[in-house]
Amino acid sequence: MNLESLKEFFGLEKRGTTVFAFYGPSGTGKSFRAKLVAQQYGIKTIIDDGLLIHADDILAGKSAKLEKNYMGAVRTALFDDKGHRDSVARAIQKNRIKKILILGTSEKMVNKIAVRLQLPLPEKYIKIEEIATPEQMEEAKRSRQIEGKHVIPVRAYEVKNQSYSKIFYDSIRVSTAKNKFFASLLGKFLGKAESSPSQNTKLFEKSLVRPAFSQQERKEISHAVLAQMTMSFIGEFNEHVRIKKLTVKNEKSGYTFVMTVDVPLGRELTQISEQLKSFVISMIEKKLKLRIEDVYIVVDKLILPKTA
Repeated sequence: MNLESLKEFFGLEKRGTTVFAFYGPSGTGKSFRAKLVAQQYGIKTIIDDGLLIHADDILAGKSAKLEKNYMGAVRTALFDDKGHRDSVARAIQKNRIKKILILGTSEKMVNKIAVRLQLPLPEKYIKIEEIATPEQMEEAKRSRQIEGKHVIPVRAYEVKNQSYSKIFYDSIRVSTAKNKFFASLLGKFLGKAESSPSQNTKLFEKSLVRPAFSQQERKEISHAVLAQMTMSFIGEFNEHVRIKKLTVKNEKSGYTFVMTVDVPLGRELTQISEQLKSFVISMIEKKLKLRIEDVYIVVDKLILPKTA
């Protein structure tokens, strides 16, 4: 009999499973940060979007990411199907899981999942706002809404080897140095691991997927109309900037613009180019919900200010 069994036999260790809740609005980066939160509290098992994940592997369940519509994804995440929730509950009991982190959009959702899986209510509730800045959450939302990217906190091979391969997009590795747990490593929703991690650093691999219910077909919009609307946006940016030529190119996941412009004399060229680029990308993604891969700006001429 090992030490853990002895502790349980003599009542020195708490029986059952301790549940932790990690919740926040949809698309704010919970799945991306789940492993990092779990590490902080010594948790090896996560329930996320219908999956029971243990040590980066899928132990049981089915992913809501496979559903073809949003409501189907919600029902899967909530374990509405009896067979689904019973299989996950059995896996939890069979593996004698002591700590588990449940992800949800609200306390109510996490509580409902816990009850359906025959688990106690969470002893600790952790809000996404406690570990992510508004800017970080906004970047996560942008990746979800504009690019359709979702995260499954498991290794890529685990996703590719199962039915999830059809929605697999890419994989990322995240490093977590103990002395800067929430400082910089949580800072970037699609951040990459350090090139040479220290001894106190652990690497986590996560899978990026594009579920069917989030893959909205690209809007049928002609390049001419898109160019015309872009010109109107630039008028809002600065009425003195003149577009001489605008080329729109279709890319794999969006559009690339090449713009030739005349700008007023007296403005620093690098500064106005960067500001114009950011403004165009922001306006098109916000107003048209289209993905812009890049905007290249060529300044052809400096315009002299008009004299009275």
